[in-house]
Amino acid sequence: MSVPDKTVSRNHAEIEVVGDQVFITDLGSHNGTAVDGQRITGRTEVKPGAHILFGQTEFKIAVGGDSTPTSTTMQAAKLVEQEPEKSVILSMQEALKPLPKHIVDIPGLLPTLFDLASALVLPESREAMLQSVLGLIAKVIPADRLAVLFVSESQDQVFTGATLLPGGRDPGSFTLSRTIIKELLSNRNAILIGNPLDDPRFAQQQSIIMSALKSAMAVPLFDGDRVLGILYVDTTNPLHHYSDEYLRLLATFGNIIAARLVNSALLLEREEKHAMEVELRRASMIQKNLLSVTLPELSGYQIHAFQKPSRSVGGDLYDVTLLPNGNLLVVVADVSGKGMGAALLMSNILASFRIQYHDPAFNLLDAIRLVSKQLFLYSASEDFATLFAAMLDGPSGTVRYVNAGHNAPLLVRKSGATERLEPTGTLIGAFDMDPWTEATQRLEEGDLLFMFTDGVTEAMKGSEQYTDARMERMVASVRHLDAATIASRVTEDIEAFVGDNPRSDDITMAIIKKGSAC
Repeated sequence: MSVPDKTVSRNHAEIEVVGDQVFITDLGSHNGTAVDGQRITGRTEVKPGAHILFGQTEFKIAVGGDSTPTSTTMQAAKLVEQEPEKSVILSMQEALKPLPKHIVDIPGLLPTLFDLASALVLPESREAMLQSVLGLIAKVIPADRLAVLFVSESQDQVFTGATLLPGGRDPGSFTLSRTIIKELLSNRNAILIGNPLDDPRFAQQQSIIMSALKSAMAVPLFDGDRVLGILYVDTTNPLHHYSDEYLRLLATFGNIIAARLVNSALLLEREEKHAMEVELRRASMIQKNLLSVTLPELSGYQIHAFQKPSRSVGGDLYDVTLLPNGNLLVVVADVSGKGMGAALLMSNILASFRIQYHDPAFNLLDAIRLVSKQLFLYSASEDFATLFAAMLDGPSGTVRYVNAGHNAPLLVRKSGATERLEPTGTLIGAFDMDPWTEATQRLEEGDLLFMFTDGVTEAMKGSEQYTDARMERMVASVRHLDAATIASRVTEDIEAFVGDNPRSDDITMAIIKKGSAC
């Protein structure tokens, strides 16, 4: 059996009938085979009524004699230029007016409406729901075939989403007039097509659905200004001639189906959003745990580090550790991009540094060269980072540092004088080169080194930035406080400046202050 669907592989699956049993085996297809929503990996028995999905094409297993087997396939309908003459066109506003009282005399209508309402709240897939609904509609509207058609985003293609056919016969190709499609999609009108064989333009060709067609109806399924699809029915029985009352009834069914499609989409969106939120919370917790939680102590110094992400996860990082030789190492970096991608890059850089910490011969320049080389070789060209790394010798107060294109940290003297530790090389991961040099400073009693990322100086209030100058004045004004309080005061000033404006970037700070231990 050949299935004309690009999601179905050339040798997709094997179907075996052994006595009264039916078995299906997936043959290593690209898009897989599912039975009642569960993907199968081996030979699987299927029961009558089971829904089989080959790629995106669905079949239903039916026992012999079943009068209403169904098939779902995303096959494109053919569009032609001819326009049917014998037709009735109603606006959906007109079609959805209250149904005439006598229409309730249609046999089985009220029970079907009740069953339809029940079917729309069942927790089943969209495909299964549409099949059930078409079966219910067939109980009150005489039809040889019923279909729900979906429309491409460009609105130039129509695909069958679900069909209901009698006797298991071939559904034929859906051939629709472009004029009909325009009425349904652009004008959002319901349309009733009279006997197309009375029109000489259609007497010699399969121009609507099949040459034996006697009557057909179609209504748009829409949500606001957006058309979701089309509900279509037709008949070849000359005794079943559709009237505008049937068209109104079909429009009512279509309105209910559209509401369920919208609700299903919203539910799927909510479930996907919830799953994403769970993943982001987990990622945020992992990232938080990656950063130094308990900072090391160094006699005669106060050490504090702080981060406030603008999103659940971000691309800023800091790390503080005592090396085997007793020196204190502080790393502050800001990777390119934001969100999950930046967080992954941040964790890679952090891991690349940490694997070198236990080397007794740890060398700051060599460590940065290695991390940059790895980032350059194994990341995309747009993946890079600015970085500041400093090693402090506690007894002497000597700070040896490398600034790889990062915001210049602020060295605030006890007197209030300030100095900037300007870049000593370019950012890491961007080039296959060795452009960094090491510089030296010295911390005296009461001096502090304030390291930060651009989320501090570039915090936004409308189009205005917090700026380096304001940060410098703020840090200098609170230099007499302990390191943790300095970070707190600066953060409060940033938040007062930003106000209700959304934070545009992560805020990260690391402070070393020479003085009595905390």
